[in-house]
Amino acid sequence: MFGWLWSLIVGAIIGAIAGAIMNRGASMGWIANILAGLIGSWLGQSLLGSWGPSLAGMALVPSILGAIILVLIVSAVMGSRHK
Repeated sequence: MFGWLWSLIVGAIIGAIAGAIMNRGASMGWIANILAGLIGSWLGQSLLGSWGPSLAGMALVPSILGAIILVLIVSAVMGSRHK
C-alpha cells in the first residue's frame, strides 16, 4: 500500500548519499535528491545489474553509483551552460 512512499524515501536517501559524495547534496534540495535517487537507481541497475543489498526494490550499490553518474552528468551540463 505504501510502496511508492518507501521508494521515494529510499530514492531521497540514495540521492542524498550521491550528492554528499559529490559535494553537491546541500545545493540540490530534496526534490532533486529524490529525482537523482530514483533516476540514478534505474540508470545504475540498467548498467550494472541488481546485486548487493536492496531496499524498496532498489539494489543499493548500483543505485548509488548510478546516482553519482547522474549527478556528474547534470553538473557537467549545468556547469557548461553557466560559462
